[in-house]
Amino acid sequence: MTKLNWGMIGGGEGSQIGPAHRLGAQADGNFVLAAGALDVDAEKGRAYAQSLGVAADRAYANWQEMLEGERTREDRVDLVTVATPNSTHFEITKAFLEAGFNVLCEKPMTMTVEEGEEIVRVAEASGKICAVNYCYSAYPMVREMRQMVKTGQIGKVRLVVANFSHGHHGDAGDADNPRVRWRYDPTMAGVSGQFADCGIHALHMASFIAGDEVRSLSADFASTIPSRTLEDDAMVNFRMEGGTVGRLWTSSVAIGRQHGFDIQVFGETGGMRWASEQPNQVFYTPVGGRTQIMEKGEAGLSDEAARLSRVAIAHPEGFPLAVANIYVDLAAAIRGEMRDALPSATDGLRSMVAVYAAVASAKAEGAWVDSRPPMLR
Repeated sequence: MTKLNWGMIGGGEGSQIGPAHRLGAQADGNFVLAAGALDVDAEKGRAYAQSLGVAADRAYANWQEMLEGERTREDRVDLVTVATPNSTHFEITKAFLEAGFNVLCEKPMTMTVEEGEEIVRVAEASGKICAVNYCYSAYPMVREMRQMVKTGQIGKVRLVVANFSHGHHGDAGDADNPRVRWRYDPTMAGVSGQFADCGIHALHMASFIAGDEVRSLSADFASTIPSRTLEDDAMVNFRMEGGTVGRLWTSSVAIGRQHGFDIQVFGETGGMRWASEQPNQVFYTPVGGRTQIMEKGEAGLSDEAARLSRVAIAHPEGFPLAVANIYVDLAAAIRGEMRDALPSATDGLRSMVAVYAAVASAKAEGAWVDSRPPMLR
């Protein structure tokens, strides 16, 4: 099978997310890194791209140069990953979609609801794939939970409880660290801090597993470190179109919690829970029965979970391989196969609407706010 050409914007040397994309995209032999504009420092970006095997004429100074350079090539990239600062996602994603490229954008997809709706329209008009990197939804056992809900194994979903809470920004003395400070600065992060950074991963996961969309929400935000303009802790209650009730906590000051992303789904006939720190397992309890531990790689799992497991039972597959599963589905979609679990531009839009709804609710002391995209109401 011929490898697809892949290009990356951002994610250069020292980037937190860049290595996960490079490992993930190339883990299964679907993509080869053919082009890149990896750093805001043009020479540094060019040098790093070439050190990764990118040809000198495709190691670009910036994304604009990459767009012009790739646009007319016969061997142009089949997919562009946008892993730049949040405020640049919209402009870059839109430009590449309009030029006929498939795009995988880091979250949040945009900074405003209006930008999100524009990306959805541009993606539909272009006929190209616009995916968003909600990679936690690509763990095999998360896919198993989604399949269990779809096939009615826990009945109608009544309640979802999710959290994404860590303590790595809990030291007030670290407030000026540039890797921390930008997340709470509205000029760089937008209207929300922790909820937009981590909470939307949990909210997307709730919708992904439950197979339903959030209709309205009520939020309480707190900036527990006074120097922060944006929230570092949030509690969000939400209700879904189908009547499911949701509870979500997200925090960056929960000292002692490391990654802290977990989700519980409770239905009429059973309940399930999954945690990213133990991603190989789902705890499943049928009503009136004993709790069972379901293991990645064991017999009897759905095809959706089985196809995304690479190593034998009891061997962990972590975050980079969850990212890799997004690229597995992207490669299949580019080649014309249906992949309905791939997070889309519409998912990115829904997340941005939820962010603005949560901000409005928090300012209104928890008032319930419609969180459906205006274009989809």
